[in-house]
Amino acid sequence: MAVREVKVCLLGDSGVGKSSIVLRFVNDSFKPALESTIGASFMTKRVEVYDVSYQFQIWDTAGQEKYRSLAPMYYRGAAAAIIVYDITREATFRTVKDWVRELKRNGTPDMVIAIAGNKSDLNDLREVRYRDAEEYARSIGALFIETSALSAVNVPQLFTAIADGLPPEDPVSARPGGTIHLRPQDKNAETKSSCCGSKNKPR
Repeated sequence: MAVREVKVCLLGDSGVGKSSIVLRFVNDSFKPALESTIGASFMTKRVEVYDVSYQFQIWDTAGQEKYRSLAPMYYRGAAAAIIVYDITREATFRTVKDWVRELKRNGTPDMVIAIAGNKSDLNDLREVRYRDAEEYARSIGALFIETSALSAVNVPQLFTAIADGLPPEDPVSARPGGTIHLRPQDKNAETKSSCCGSKNKPR
């Protein structure tokens, strides 16, 4: 089976859980006290989606402002970018919009942009409404999903949605698309765990 290599870059403020999402996806584990990323870290994982094998090459960038200028080194040439915010910190959602503007200016034209509201297990402390984030993602043609790296909710589905949203390598053999709707996995959360995007694909 041929393997499609997919470069993915994670962006977002410090402390939103970018590294935790990657660790959960790659190793299916969670560490409550991860050290802050310096510059960027790199991990890979191969998964099969709809009988296609994808090798995700994941660049997890540092969230501190002093490393912001280094981000283009990592998202340049990426097939997808995941912008992560913390649903309990509204300020981190505002930063998402800054990243979107930057990617629209400097990213590749067909880059898949996914917005992930992390820490959905802390729904009682929520500051960012699911509906607001979903509507924003839809307005800019991005995928949207809420995740919890702690409880593993929707983390694999995030990467599956990205794979599904990639432009086909062979347009002739493209699989008919359709909006992905994920089943709720956290009954205490406000989230509906759905994905949206103009391409009609999604601690």
